[in-house]
Order: sequence, then structure tokens, then C-alpha cells
Amino acid sequence: MRNFRRSREEGPQGLTVTVRNDDVNKAIRIFKKKVAEANILQDYKEKREYTKPSEKRRKAKAAGRARWLKKQSKEKQERGY
Repeated sequence: MRNFRRSREEGPQGLTVTVRNDDVNKAIRIFKKKVAEANILQDYKEKREYTKPSEKRRKAKAAGRARWLKKQSKEKQERGY
């Protein structure tokens, strides 16, 4: 059986951001962007509690309908109705 442990020489795991020229605000913005792109917060919120598959389908269907209605209203405004 192989040993799958990582050595410390491979570098840090997870998301990392380097602070350059003491610009912490920029580093925080970059970190927030990386977290958003990796869907870390969304995964955390989903795993906090169990949701039944039927509830997931119902939420997905409601979200799709909301997207469709939003698209329809935008198209309606563009056409001038």
C-alpha cells in the first residue's frame, strides 16, 4: 500500500494569496474572488444540513423559473411593451 501523505516541501494546500507591497485590501479582494470561483461558501452552506432530493429539485425548478421570468421581463423592456 502506498503512502499518500504529502510532504511539506510541496507547498501549502488550498487557496493562497500573497500580499505584495503591503496591499492587504487587494489581497483580500483577490482571496474573496478565488473563494467565489471555487464555490467554497456555497458548498459549505449546502452541507450544513441535509436536504431531500425532492427539495433540491423543487428549488432548482423555482430558480429556473425565476431566471426565465427575469429574462422575459428584460426582453419585454427591450421591446418597449
